[in-house]
Amino acid sequence: MKKIASFVLTLFLLSSCAELKQVVSQLPQGGVSDIDISNGLRQALDFGIEKQVTKLTQKDGFFRNELVKILLPDELQKVDKALRDIGLSSLADEGLKVLNRAAEDAVKEATPIFVDAVKGITFNDARNILLGSDDAATQYLTGRTQNALYQKFSPVIQNSFQKVGADQIWENLINRYNSIPFTADVNPDLTDYVTGEALEGVYTMIAVEEKEIRNKISSRTTDLLKRVFSLQD
Repeated sequence: MKKIASFVLTLFLLSSCAELKQVVSQLPQGGVSDIDISNGLRQALDFGIEKQVTKLTQKDGFFRNELVKILLPDELQKVDKALRDIGLSSLADEGLKVLNRAAEDAVKEATPIFVDAVKGITFNDARNILLGSDDAATQYLTGRTQNALYQKFSPVIQNSFQKVGADQIWENLINRYNSIPFTADVNPDLTDYVTGEALEGVYTMIAVEEKEIRNKISSRTTDLLKRVFSLQD
């Protein structure tokens, strides 16, 4: 009987220890609560959008930024080379520039979508993100928003092509290429390509700011950021 009682008591203690660990794991660490952590991560991403993504909306925001500059897809590399070979370098240069102009214009209209998406970070994910890699928050945001953002971004890019004249420039450029003897005609989906490149550029710049905040104390410009990101130091 004593053995049974002892066994029951052991199970109870083990159960209590497990519950205690769970409770303790949910308590604030270093005076920082889960609410603080999630708010801190949101703030870091908001700053990334405000400081870095806003740069992309300016003239040459993509075109002069080597981290995100949109280059020609593989299919159009031969178009670019062929046009330059026959003395149409200026036309080729303009074709590349307007792709970047369309992305710059689109990001300006799509930024609010990213701002809303940042609000989706939950308490449950907050600590894992905080203690993750230098771009853990950006990866989280990418995984949760990329498909939905593509659907919203694509028509913006299409409208931007028309707004900056990219559609006409590239129609003329491709027509000139297709008229060159012994070349295979091309008809790339530039909207799809530039949409994907523009999205990648946005996430890249958010990651730049996240890494800055994680690794440079001087970049933690608010008390909340200082308290939250001190946990990973």
